[in-house]
Amino acid sequence: MASVGYVCVGTNNFEKATAFYDALLGEMGGKRLMPTPMGVLYRMSNGAMVMINRPYNGEPATVGNGGMLAFQADSKDQVAVIHARALALGGTCDGPPGPRGTFGEFAYFRDLDGNKLAIYHTGG
Repeated sequence: MASVGYVCVGTNNFEKATAFYDALLGEMGGKRLMPTPMGVLYRMSNGAMVMINRPYNGEPATVGNGGMLAFQADSKDQVAVIHARALALGGTCDGPPGPRGTFGEFAYFRDLDGNKLAIYHTGG
């Protein structure tokens, strides 16, 4: 059975992006795992990995229309905490914390390069 191993998020300013993700992913238990030729790989506490990288082809990183990276929170309260942390780090709000139908608590934001991210919690 296959599962998602890692996701990549492109950046045009590696130093600012890694400072943002060091703090944001650290808030969720993520840690730098290792550098790569084009970026840095983080491991989350659940084993998932996120790579922040410069595009391999040397072209500028661009934001995907319809693409989004979503992180599962441990609690409803953590959704608001992570969203606020992202904004304090220079991210922009793309949807404040709150319920989304009967699915649970969700919040949306963009990183410093405009990549869309979500934090969510389902259940009690």
